[in-house]
Amino acid sequence: MHPFRRLRPDLASLRWKIAALAAATACLVVAAVGVLVHLWTAHDIRSRAEMQVFNGVYSAMDVYRRTGTLADGAELDPADLPAALRHPADGDRHTAYDGRVDADANAGPTMWAAQRTGGPGSRVLAVQVNMNNDFHTLRQLDVTMAVASLAALAAAAPLAVYGAGLLARRLRRVSETAGRISAGDLDARTGPTKGRDEVADIAATVDLMADSLGQRLRTERQFTADVAHELRTPVGGLLAAVDLLPPGETEDLLRARVRDLRGLVEDLLEISRLDAGAERPIRARVPIGAVVSEAVTRTGFDTEVTVAEVIGGEADAARTVETDPRRLERIVSNLVVNAHRHGNTPVRVTVEGRTVVVRDHGPGFSKDLLVHGPRRFHTGATERGSGHGLGLTIALGQSRLLGAELRLDNAPDGGAVATLRLPD
Repeated sequence: MHPFRRLRPDLASLRWKIAALAAATACLVVAAVGVLVHLWTAHDIRSRAEMQVFNGVYSAMDVYRRTGTLADGAELDPADLPAALRHPADGDRHTAYDGRVDADANAGPTMWAAQRTGGPGSRVLAVQVNMNNDFHTLRQLDVTMAVASLAALAAAAPLAVYGAGLLARRLRRVSETAGRISAGDLDARTGPTKGRDEVADIAATVDLMADSLGQRLRTERQFTADVAHELRTPVGGLLAAVDLLPPGETEDLLRARVRDLRGLVEDLLEISRLDAGAERPIRARVPIGAVVSEAVTRTGFDTEVTVAEVIGGEADAARTVETDPRRLERIVSNLVVNAHRHGNTPVRVTVEGRTVVVRDHGPGFSKDLLVHGPRRFHTGATERGSGHGLGLTIALGQSRLLGAELRLDNAPDGGAVATLRLPD
């Protein structure tokens, strides 16, 4: 599977991770604010109640000392007075919080203030303030804040998902561009992106990398084309000079080497034309079995060719294909020659429908070649013999030009298998 295809689920996961992180942050903020508001409000309720009972016991004590009567809300030695206030010092006023909830009508948290009336056998005058209403209001405030927080979270979550989606889409554009570049599209660019952040920097870096890579590859391709073009004339002169040599072992050896050199130059020229996009297929409807058989025969190698019979109403359509016969012959001959030079016999070619399979019984393709594909001047494995590695490169380039698929694999019982599937 192409590395770019593995990126897409990660980007989708990143989108939801960012949204979940934003939602979790919002929940933490809401919880922290809710707790702070609750604690501050509860403290304020107690402070106001303490001030109220403190002032109340002061006024009640003044009335009691002047008139001997109890003011409204004041009591002497009440039975439910908290234990901490039952023995105050003379003249001192104290307050205490009672959080007990009783069953009577005045049930609820209560703030008490008490002061001894003074003198021998004095009693304790106490005033209480019921805070049940205030704490009920606090509970309502908690519920209101919880509902408001949930509503805000419900509104913020889609915004977080949308924002994370924008970031994921920008990253996806960069990943798509990188995938297209790795697939061979050197003109792919991300282009300008919105914002001036890290994603924009990554996009600009990828585009800069593509520019640099494209320029370097164009320079190398131009160099290859120039070298092959310049070598073509002297190699032709060498061939003419070899023809002037007297027959013999030396002449045969030189002729074979010069022909190999001419073949290498022609291969380099063909690759340079494919790289430059200067090649255009000339299509015609041809019998695929006959074209493949002719290509195998021209290689001069002993190769078994099998053309499978097609049964059905579309047999005639399956026996003929619309393609460039010269390029199809070039692909098949390169695969057959590669199988004989770098594999072992027997070499078999099978034609079935629009599929051509070339198989040898050698050591098979190397793992590096299967992963990265054929590379020029790289045979992939020493056990497959020497060579310049251009045959498979040309076959792959011609296949792409025809819109065909060339798949390289190894047979389970050993041997290399090249499968060419022509388009419909």
